[in-house]
Amino acid sequence: MIALLRGVLLEKHPNQAIVEAGGVGYDITIPISTFTHLPDPGAEVRLRIHTHVREDALQLFGFLTPLELTMFERLLSVQGIGPKVALSVLSGIEPGDLVRAIRNSDVARLVKIPGVGRKTGERLVLELKDRLPDTAAPIDDVPVEGGDLRDDVLSALGNLGYQRSAAEKSVDRVLKTNGAPATFEALLRDVLKVMAG
Repeated sequence: MIALLRGVLLEKHPNQAIVEAGGVGYDITIPISTFTHLPDPGAEVRLRIHTHVREDALQLFGFLTPLELTMFERLLSVQGIGPKVALSVLSGIEPGDLVRAIRNSDVARLVKIPGVGRKTGERLVLELKDRLPDTAAPIDDVPVEGGDLRDDVLSALGNLGYQRSAAEKSVDRVLKTNGAPATFEALLRDVLKVMAG
């Protein structure tokens, strides 16, 4: 099994990174929390890897921090949660905030995450409350250099399953009300709050 991958970042997208290591390009599925902190293509990167094996596929999931990887694997241990939902959860909330929400039995916060309904939120609290890591420090926001924040956020929202028209309205509303934030992550967080109602 692959546990860690170090190489040159060839491409990055809100849900995918392609890393070349030893002459091989690895297609790695990532959460938005990892995407926002990746360097520009061409730089060296180290990703912690969860290798997901099924009969018909071998899929790599990559994370920048041990907390992201730990929470992804804990989410997978919950009945009814597969890699797609686990990734959606980590894309909708910072890992540290997720730990705090589960620890505080804050189901109302959990159901605001795309793909998490009341039953799933309650199951997360029930099954994970006593199995959380000790450290839960969220990653600090890192400014995004270059690129169009609006397009990146719209792409991320599309990957999370939101309709394009609703996503555009929400992004424009946040930009009009708050102005352009310094980071992709801050804008995405604000838009997700608006979309959660």
